[in-house]
Order: sequence, then C-alpha cells, then structure tokens
Amino acid sequence: MQLTQPASLPLPGLENDGFAAGTLGERVADRLREKIRNDGLAAGTRLPSEDAMARHFSVSRTVLRAAIALLKTEGLLSTRKGSGAFVCSNPSPQVVREDALTEQSVQSLLNLIEVRRGLEAQTAALAAVRRTPCQLAEIEHALHGIEQAEAAGVSGVEEDVRFHLCIAQATGNPYWAKFVEMFSEPTRTAVRVTRANEARRADFSNQVRKEHERIVNAIAAGDAAAASQAATDHMTQAAARLRQADREFWRGDGGALARHLNNDPLLQRQD
Repeated sequence: MQLTQPASLPLPGLENDGFAAGTLGERVADRLREKIRNDGLAAGTRLPSEDAMARHFSVSRTVLRAAIALLKTEGLLSTRKGSGAFVCSNPSPQVVREDALTEQSVQSLLNLIEVRRGLEAQTAALAAVRRTPCQLAEIEHALHGIEQAEAAGVSGVEEDVRFHLCIAQATGNPYWAKFVEMFSEPTRTAVRVTRANEARRADFSNQVRKEHERIVNAIAAGDAAAASQAATDHMTQAAARLRQADREFWRGDGGALARHLNNDPLLQRQD
C-alpha cells in the first residue's frame, strides 16, 4: 500500500455536535469517517498523529484510540506501530446507509422533543394555576399508572402519553389538549424510543420518575414557574439521555422504532 502525506487539518470537530448520539469515542469515529468519505481520502492516506487528533477533538488519547479501533473493525483504517493510522478503503455502502438512517432517526426525535419542550412547559404552567382538584387527581392517577406499568415490566408508553395529556387537559383550554392529541402518534413513537433507552439503565429510569414527580409537585403547589421549568428540564434531559445511547441501540431496536418518525404524515404534508 502506497503511503501518502497525512490528511490535512481541520478535521470536522465536536463543538457543534448538539444532541449527537453515541459515546464520545463513537462520535469521534463518526467525524473521522465523515472526513474520509467527504474528502475521498485514498487508500494509504496517513491520518494525523494521535496527539494531533486528540488535541483537535479535545479528547484523551484513550478516547481517540477507541475511535480508531472502531474504524479498524469496519475495515476503514489500519494501524502500524510507530507509523500511525492509515485509510484502508472508503466505508461500505451498508455502513453509510446505517449511519444515514441513524442520523435521520435521531434528528427526527430531537426535532419532536424541541417542539414538545415548549408545549409541555406551557401546559404545565397553565395547569398549575388552573387545574381543579379533580384534574389534579387525574394527573396523579396517571403518574401512578406509569409506576404500575414499570413495576409490571411493561413499556408504560400509553401511561406516559396519558400523563402528559392529563396535564394539557388541566389547562382548562381544550385547544391545548387538541394540540397534544394532534401529536399523539409521533409522541407515542418517541416515547417508545426514549423508554426503551431508559429501560436499559436503572439510573435513567430513576431520573425520569423524579422528573415526573417534580412536574406533579409543582402543579399541585400551584407554582406555574416551577411547573414550566420542571417540564422544560424533563424534555431537555430526555434529549440528553438519547444522546448517551450507544451505536448498538440505534442500529438495533432504538433505530427501528425511531425510523417510524420519518414516515410521519404531519411532516409529509409539508412537501
């Protein structure tokens, strides 16, 4: 294999990652793969040194080595002791397709969460000052339903959707409930993904439980500002938990569930 000069910097960095999915090593691997694919780096191209790439991505050499190891398993890179990492070939079409589907699916989820963040914040705030004792009881009952579903080992998707719908109904404005219902199907899909991810880790499940309780407590206390903030934080953390999901999750059940959002009729109407 003919050797060439090291690939020129700058490599695509991580500073604009937003809510990108995967571990830090996987995200660095994504950027290196993107560089190789977009620049058409030829087989035999030598990448910059480990030190240079680690400084560029602001990661440790351990993380950088994990990224290179991942690309080696894909057959994209090879390493030579004392010489560095070299391009073997461009990513296979299958790898490119999987990455594109993963990126599209994650972005669809995050777009929906962005919309829900504003929606949930407003409905929680209004529910805090307008809810009746009966409506508060409905919200608390819906929260209990989620806990029962988790205890029974089921997904709790319907219970989760109902919880947020009860909050919208407690605003006393039927248009808020209609708005939530309009997004009910994509929301169900998103909740299936988030709950599948959260079910893999006990700390995630505990976080979600506490976030829901915080929303309910603020509504019960009649504190609109606290309810709005609790709902906002809940959506923000939901996105953060998705960001921590690894590639195995997105290439497995998580990705399969998330791809349903790409066929959402609400999006297709815009075409």
